[in-house]
Amino acid sequence: MITFEKPSWADELDCAVTLCDAEGTVCYQNNRSVEVNGDVRGRSLLPCHSDRSREIIRRLLETGGRNVYTIQKKGVRKLIYQTIWRNEGQIGGLVEFSMELPEEMPHYIRS
Repeated sequence: MITFEKPSWADELDCAVTLCDAEGTVCYQNNRSVEVNGDVRGRSLLPCHSDRSREIIRRLLETGGRNVYTIQKKGVRKLIYQTIWRNEGQIGGLVEFSMELPEEMPHYIRS
């Protein structure tokens, strides 16, 4: 398992960052991720997901890509952005950013 040493640029972000290795074992959580999910470092993230979610995670870890969606939980809207990370060109694992979204959010079109 790869471990990531502190301090890290992500430690004090105002969003949850959770990183797993290619087998799905959590190897890094920033402070916000630990607050939201508990300390799950060293454990597989697969058991705490549904069958559908496990299939998405497996597909991402095998083929790459990303999975992006929004949720609402306890009245809080969040953007979930999951994408693979690479180590020397090979898929090293998956990283998830979970960001709270404001009720009203501007949308800009730029060219």
